Formats: sequence, structure tokens, C-alpha cells
Amino acid sequence: MGSVEVYILGQKYTIKGDASEEYMQRLAGYVNAKIKEVYNSSPSITPVKASILAALNIADELHKLKTEQEDIAKHIEEKANTLTGLFE
Repeated sequence: MGSVEVYILGQKYTIKGDASEEYMQRLAGYVNAKIKEVYNSSPSITPVKASILAALNIADELHKLKTEQEDIAKHIEEKANTLTGLFE
């Protein structure tokens, strides 16, 4: 398990994990960009509120992608069942 120093909103954080340094830097960059998006739309917001809103935006993206993935998996399963039925 390695550790990587990343910067989010100018603050240094040390992240420990099994992922590569490049991957952890990309994640931190993504989080930083999302928080900055919130700041750009509401410049007077506090860092904590901006972080929470960014986390909600990221959670929304994740939820939508999971739902889309589940729908695709169901569709593939239905098609596979249809094809299997053709061979019986």
C-alpha cells in the first residue's frame, strides 16, 4: 500500500491505497475540478458546502452510471435468453 500527496483546493492531503499514484492523482484532480465547478456557480459558498455539493454531484453521476449499467446488463440477459431459446 502506497501513499500519494494530492492537492484539493490548495490543501495538501496524503492518500493511502493500493491504486497507482497516477490513478489517485486523477481521482484527486476530478474531485478538485468538481468542487471548483461548484465554486464557479456560487463563489461565496464555504469550502465545506462546496465539498458536500460536489460530493452530491459525484454521487448523482455514480448512481446514474450504475442504473445505466444495470439496464444494459438486463438487456443483455434478455437477449441472451432469447438467443438460448432459439437453440432449444
